[in-house]
Amino acid sequence: MDRTLAADLARLPDLLDATRRAAADALATLDARPVVPPAGKPLDPEPLPEHGTGTDAALAAFRARWEPRLSASAGPRYLGFVTGGATPAALAGDWLTAAHDQNSNSALDGAGQDLERETIAWLRDLFHLSAAHTGTFVSGATMSNTTGLAIAREWLGERLGVSPADDGVAALGTVRVLSGAPHSSIGKALSVLGLGRSSLVTVPTLPGREAVDPAALDRALADTPGPAVVVANAGTVNTVDFDDLPAITALRERHDFWLHTDAAFGAFAALSPEHAHLAAGLDASDSLCVDLHKWLNVPYDSAVQFTRRQDLQARVFQNSAAYLGPLGDHPDLVHLTPENSHRLRALAAWFTLRAYGRQGHREIVERDIACARALGAALEEDPAFTLLAPVRLNVVCFTLAADPTPARLTALREAAAAEVFVTPTVYGGTPALRAAFSNWRTTRADVRRAAEALGTAAREIA
Repeated sequence: MDRTLAADLARLPDLLDATRRAAADALATLDARPVVPPAGKPLDPEPLPEHGTGTDAALAAFRARWEPRLSASAGPRYLGFVTGGATPAALAGDWLTAAHDQNSNSALDGAGQDLERETIAWLRDLFHLSAAHTGTFVSGATMSNTTGLAIAREWLGERLGVSPADDGVAALGTVRVLSGAPHSSIGKALSVLGLGRSSLVTVPTLPGREAVDPAALDRALADTPGPAVVVANAGTVNTVDFDDLPAITALRERHDFWLHTDAAFGAFAALSPEHAHLAAGLDASDSLCVDLHKWLNVPYDSAVQFTRRQDLQARVFQNSAAYLGPLGDHPDLVHLTPENSHRLRALAAWFTLRAYGRQGHREIVERDIACARALGAALEEDPAFTLLAPVRLNVVCFTLAADPTPARLTALREAAAAEVFVTPTVYGGTPALRAAFSNWRTTRADVRRAAEALGTAAREIA
């Protein structure tokens, strides 16, 4: 064994304790650190060392060279994208995931698969899904959407008497995928799956909304020859608008289509009695995307993919090798996603669900919704800003009241970045900003700091 490696092995408890202290220091200073540090000159890559100096030296180099440049994305005022953090239990679970270093895809090795299936059952219950849905862990919403649409592709083949998994996507002929306001990952998934970005047909939305117009969808399906795929939204990125899932489901009486629902973070509305109606109808989906490193507050990278047709899923992703478990009625996870191996992602989710239960995660969701409403109200009262949409759940979509150009919005974001991070968008043709609340630490005090920072920044650039 390499001498330095052997020395680290002998001191492993001390090294882990030093790492724990470094992690605790980083988390303890989240509130005081710049949310996004000022952009500096990019560092030139250092050469790979020929001879290592051990974990102590690597930890010291990381803390000196890279840690000061990292954003406080785990903290309460990082409101860009839709970014959660890691609850204490999720962090513990993630550390143990690395310590046990399981590849949980095969029944030939330990209980990893069973732990994942238990966690899936808890999540199914959390989102009010029936036992008809099976689920698997994947890396994020993009991979979840890709997996769901891969199953949809095989369903299209089943309807036409072919198998794209065996015969190739050309056997399907022309495919149409209909959606009102699809997330960008849908086009990416269609590109990866060989269906092509041009197969995506944008259906008109309701006036002033991002939700699809059910009547327009009805007409589009009538104009679609043969079976189709419908991608519904349970929470759009800009305004958290929800398609009317029961109305879409009712269209199956007249049309033949696969219903894939992108509920990356909108599914969490089901946890709040006041907002659960928004997620009504999720269970009718043939496939469903939920991102866990958003509002479940587990570390990156973690999402779940549900489907009613695991048989088609296994037809797409089955892997034949002597060292892999059989397909059978309960196929090993290796047969259900593009990955032949993945870390035990379920453990962090298992920990946080076990530690805080339904009520604990409901409190996080409802507190974040209340914070989003509070920021929306504060921006409405500030003459420098205009709200572009109602605060339906956890996202505030807003812009400058005067001259909202991309350049001015960029200047605003940068001026406020030490206190709050928001991301740019375009809504209804207007350049805008969006603040998304999904972190378990965020409180009304953070909302006040964010509103003050945004207001100050707006006056600075005026």
